[in-house]
Amino acid sequence: MDSPHGASVTAENFGLKGPRGWAFRGLGIDAGPGSLVAIEGPSGSGRTCLLLALTGRMRPTEGQAKIGGLRLPRKMAAVRRIAALGPVPGVSELDPAFTVAEHLRERALLQRRFDGSLRALLRPRAERIATAQGRIDAALDAAGLDPETLPKAGRTSVRDLERLEALRLSIALALIGGPRLLAVDDTDLKLSDAERAEAWDLLRSVADSGTTVLAVCSQAPEGAITLRTDRTRDANGTGDAADTTTQPTTGDTTTEEGTADAFAETGRA
Repeated sequence: MDSPHGASVTAENFGLKGPRGWAFRGLGIDAGPGSLVAIEGPSGSGRTCLLLALTGRMRPTEGQAKIGGLRLPRKMAAVRRIAALGPVPGVSELDPAFTVAEHLRERALLQRRFDGSLRALLRPRAERIATAQGRIDAALDAAGLDPETLPKAGRTSVRDLERLEALRLSIALALIGGPRLLAVDDTDLKLSDAERAEAWDLLRSVADSGTTVLAVCSQAPEGAITLRTDRTRDANGTGDAADTTTQPTTGDTTTEEGTADAFAETGRA
C-alpha cells in the first residue's frame, strides 16, 4: 500500500537494452513508500539508466515495474508527474552561471506554471508569491541549505558552491514540487567521508519525511535497500550475476558504451 506521500517501488526482471548490449538486466526490487534505495555499482554499470527508467524517463526493454502503483512503461508520463530528479548529469544539471536565488525563483515559477491548477493561477499576486516562497522555504529546510550562510547569500553563483552545497540545492529544487519519489545521481561523487555521511543523512531525512528516495552511488550506506547494477563478465562478455544485497536482486550490465547506447536507443522523455 502507498502512503499519501511516498511512492512504492517494485520491479521484476527489469532490463534496458541498447544497440550494443544491455545497460542493465534482470533487476528486481520491492521497496515501500518512504524507503531509501541505493543503486550501487561502478561507473558505466547502468546506474543512471536504471534511475531514469524507474522515474519514467527511459523506456525499459523487458520486465515490469510499478512506481506508486503506476505500471512501467505504460504509465511513464504519470510516473514522471510524481517523480522529481535531483542532480543527474546531462539531464537536470544546475546552471553554473545562475545564482542560488535565480535557480529557486525559476523552479518556483515553473512549478506554478506547469503544475498549478487554474484556480491557483487566478489567485491574487501577493498570495501566489507567498505560496511560492513557502514552497521554497520548506524545500530549503528539508535539504538543509540556508542561503544566508553562503558567501554571497542568495546571490552566490552555482559555480562558487561546494559540491555538497550544490547537491543540497539540487535536492531543494526537486522538492519544491512535493514529489512522491526523489531520484539523485552520483550521490557520493567527489565527497569526503564526512561529506558523504552528511549527504546520506540528508537523503535519509527526506525518506523519513515520507518521500521515497532513489540514490545512485558507488557504495551504499548501512540500512539502505541496495540495488546493485554491476556483474562479473568473462572474456566473451557474459558472466554470473553479482551477489544479491538487502533485497534479492541480480545485475546484468555492459560496458559504458552499452549504457550510452541505451540512452540513444530509448531517449529521454
